[in-house]
Amino acid sequence: MSIDRFGRNIDYLRISLTDKCNLRCVYCMPEDITFRPRAELLQDEEIDRLVHVFAELGFHKFRLTGGEPTVRANVVDIVGRIARTPGVKTVAMTTNGLMLNKLAQPLAEAGLQRVNVSIDTLDPEKFKKVTRWGQVEDVWAGIDAAETAGLGVKLNAVVVRNYNDKEDVVDLARLTLYQPWQVRFIEMMPFGDVADFQQAGIVSQEALMATITAALGPLTDVHDGCLDGEAQIYQLEDALGMIGFISSVTQPFCASCTRARLTADGRLRLCLLREKEVDLMTPLRNGASNDQLKAIIEEGIWWKPWGHKLGEEVIPLNRVMSEIGG
Repeated sequence: MSIDRFGRNIDYLRISLTDKCNLRCVYCMPEDITFRPRAELLQDEEIDRLVHVFAELGFHKFRLTGGEPTVRANVVDIVGRIARTPGVKTVAMTTNGLMLNKLAQPLAEAGLQRVNVSIDTLDPEKFKKVTRWGQVEDVWAGIDAAETAGLGVKLNAVVVRNYNDKEDVVDLARLTLYQPWQVRFIEMMPFGDVADFQQAGIVSQEALMATITAALGPLTDVHDGCLDGEAQIYQLEDALGMIGFISSVTQPFCASCTRARLTADGRLRLCLLREKEVDLMTPLRNGASNDQLKAIIEEGIWWKPWGHKLGEEVIPLNRVMSEIGG
């Protein structure tokens, strides 16, 4: 097991396969962003080796992120090798869904179990405005393909003030009345070059719940306040699905955090909202043994911070979200 100095068992690794994305969401990255050269990112065999090392340290849940993970070459093969790694129990992916129409079935056959699909609004015009490039119809096709392939489906919506914080939230919440999905509303988090925009756009969980309740009726706490991963879970009356709120900024859940992140350029990021990282790519490429890599990881995990310091105006500026993987 990988235990930090606060006694938390860190067993969940989110791996960013690439910093690239086929959208340019306004809260995530500037439209003219420059991505890293391929040689500066972890190669397939390097990902494979690090997954084995992390699995031997007790990590058993792996989530593939980006950028957009489905634009990574050989993503199906990468999923297959992770799923076959001894000790790995869960392989999931967070995706914008645009490529799932083609990839859902092969990914499921390779061993992917669940997808979290990002969809911030059901309105085609607003969707294009928020994503700058996207078509909401393509996301729906991806969700249909994921369900057909037998993948578990959750929907993620990042809520941005004055973009999608009113009727769009209600439309998404209404889906749970007749679909067995978990629709999760995520507070925007401040990062890098777009931190000012992100801070101004934060909408609290309290405000979102009030908007949903006013339109659709009361929300019932499903787990008596206990989290489902990162989300507090509620349900509308007679709904097939559930509604989750991930409120990292206003209601942090640091005490229950079990996750670490591996960036696309090979850094172990210990807290999403803190800049501290551990370089794994350099020792990996300099010939470090698996035991040496384990020692570096264990040392890093031990010093994992308790949580963010946004309340003290400490904002992570060294990366934008697409470079970390969320």
